[in-house]
Amino acid sequence: MATSKPVSPFRLSSLLRSQKDPSVALQLFLNPNPNHPSPRPFRHSLRSYDILITKLAQAKMFPQMEQLLHQLHTQTRFPTPEPLLRHVIASYGRARLPSRALRTFLSIPSPSLRSFNTLLHALLACRDFPSLTRLLPHLPRFGGPDACSYNILIRACSLTDDHARARKLFHEMRARGVPPNQITFGTLINMLCKKPLLHLPQAFKVKEDMEKVFKIKPNVFVYTNLIKAVCEVGDFDSAFRLKDEMVRNSLKLDAVVYNTLVSGFLKVGKKDLGFRILEEMKSDGVKPDSVTCNVLIGEFCREGDFEEAYKVLDDGLEGVKPDVFGYNVVIGWLCKEGKWREADDFFRDMPRRGCVPDVVTYRTVFDGFCRCMQFEEAGLVLEEMIFKGYVPCSSSLNEFIGRLSKDGDFELLGKVLSGLGGEEFSYEDVWKTVVSLVCKSEKLLGAFELFDELILA
Repeated sequence: MATSKPVSPFRLSSLLRSQKDPSVALQLFLNPNPNHPSPRPFRHSLRSYDILITKLAQAKMFPQMEQLLHQLHTQTRFPTPEPLLRHVIASYGRARLPSRALRTFLSIPSPSLRSFNTLLHALLACRDFPSLTRLLPHLPRFGGPDACSYNILIRACSLTDDHARARKLFHEMRARGVPPNQITFGTLINMLCKKPLLHLPQAFKVKEDMEKVFKIKPNVFVYTNLIKAVCEVGDFDSAFRLKDEMVRNSLKLDAVVYNTLVSGFLKVGKKDLGFRILEEMKSDGVKPDSVTCNVLIGEFCREGDFEEAYKVLDDGLEGVKPDVFGYNVVIGWLCKEGKWREADDFFRDMPRRGCVPDVVTYRTVFDGFCRCMQFEEAGLVLEEMIFKGYVPCSSSLNEFIGRLSKDGDFELLGKVLSGLGGEEFSYEDVWKTVVSLVCKSEKLLGAFELFDELILA
């Protein structure tokens, strides 16, 4: 009877690359030849380590990934490749683990500027601005900064709304002879367009310099930000001018551009223009997406026309259905209109419609029920929310507990506190409110027999 041949190191790399499930890939790596036991350990190739560590990093299976990295470093003759460590640093950034990203960078014997930029980008993804600032003096050690370094730093300024620092970095960039690129200008214009009433003229000046001084053509991202900004200030002539300019520059008007125009016009009450752009979008062969559906749903809800909103939810647009955001918008508006029963029915019907409620859905329902004074229902939603591992907003929870205490609904309050006490969530503000209430009212002392147990647990 014929038996299969043992898997070679080269064949193992191919198998790992084709395996979609990282857990299965890990088992294959650990035991590549279960039917062919050998007294000698399997000699994994560097390529196999690279493929599997990258897969584990992308899947956020960090303990397994770190174990393999340690094995690669201590049990093989291979030096750990710097590009592989860049993947690891980036994965830590996506997982919001800045200290691990920094630790991995420090493990590189002679890191390059590219690796340093990867670390900066990881810290930016973690919003760890203090660490980002502390690292800046070390940039010259790596032969930098380059355009990528400056783009990351300017992006950090955009997130912190530090216009002065962004301008300083841009001027420093030019003084060092580092040419700005589309990303640089796109980030600057995006930052200025966040507050168009204050900075829109500057945004257009940056666009003008981009074209005339640096000979760089604006991309779709730049135009989309400018269109959104001019719509926000009611300058619809400029919106159409920018749209026409895109066509002249042979830039494709995609769904993002059309959605920006439609949303901008509808938000300021220019319904006729919004629907005109929507028809133009269809005639130009641009397929609507879930955002297009959500924009229309929001407009119909603002008008109180929930039937039309439901129609978009049920039928979509040209075969495209809205995502969970559209459902959250409808639920929010129903609660705002005091239609909490309808909101509850709609919320419970979401799974049947093929849309799973997310944390925003639960928060919207919980807040809406509280506004509608339906505290019993809000308590049930909160219980389900916590069971699913979603964290409610502490401010909303604080207000909810305060209202139950004020109304004397100690039975429901006890249930809520019991549910919170059993989870690993931190509600410091909530417990401060509870302590304050216990201290202020003797009536509450009997209702909070549970309190000591929860605090001491």
